[in-house]
Amino acid sequence: MMLLCRLCILWDLFVNMGCRIVMNRIKEENIAPTMNHDSPFGKLTEDLLIEIFIRVPITNWEQISCVRKQWSNLFRGECLWLAALNRAYPLASNTKSWIGPIRQGLSKRRYVALYISRNILGVDTDIDEMLGHIYLFLKDQLQLSTMPASGVLHGTLIDQLIVCGKSKEEAGELATTIWLTLLDNLEDTKHTFTVLKSIAQEYDGFLPYPYSRPIKVQWKVFEKLFVDFRDLLDHSEYCDLIGIAKKKFQTIPYVWLGY
Repeated sequence: MMLLCRLCILWDLFVNMGCRIVMNRIKEENIAPTMNHDSPFGKLTEDLLIEIFIRVPITNWEQISCVRKQWSNLFRGECLWLAALNRAYPLASNTKSWIGPIRQGLSKRRYVALYISRNILGVDTDIDEMLGHIYLFLKDQLQLSTMPASGVLHGTLIDQLIVCGKSKEEAGELATTIWLTLLDNLEDTKHTFTVLKSIAQEYDGFLPYPYSRPIKVQWKVFEKLFVDFRDLLDHSEYCDLIGIAKKKFQTIPYVWLGY
């Protein structure tokens, strides 16, 4: 009880004073903030700091980690993320590891995967950690290469879902949802443009369901190219891509037409 009261007092102090000072300094001076060693926060033990930090909104964690080297080390270590995982997702400790090419990783990776499952993929029943890991795996692979083999990546997603007990129909639907959600959340960068163009030009092949690339995913790729990245297409690229699109889809939107 004494520890709980102490944490509550420190929490109120941090939010009402320390966090406000840190955030204001970041915004006004645009520098990496520091904190005086005489500050009460500089005298707190790491276990108390962790208990405070995991109660701060996740959107502030990046700024907080810049305050002191000690705090930065906490966010790079395993203890803070394990505590955050247990607090935010208490049922995650009951999740067993699974077989397949996409593994769980350490506490930070698991926390991010669970956050994605709940807040990006919208899993609102039992938190399905595996879906978040598949999302992260796909995102990592698309960021690592300008010419990702999307057909191979899709097959990896399907295999992981099936080996974990999903039917082919469930695996196909979940993989499609993950693809579409990720494509909607990719940053509008030159690298993303290059990746989308490579996926659009990739040979389809002849694979059985659910290993064939979903038509919804292919449509989304072309839609982003012709709408979000239209200004980056030169005339020859546009003609090549619009020709591919006409062969893939029975009809294409009017907004895609005209260079």
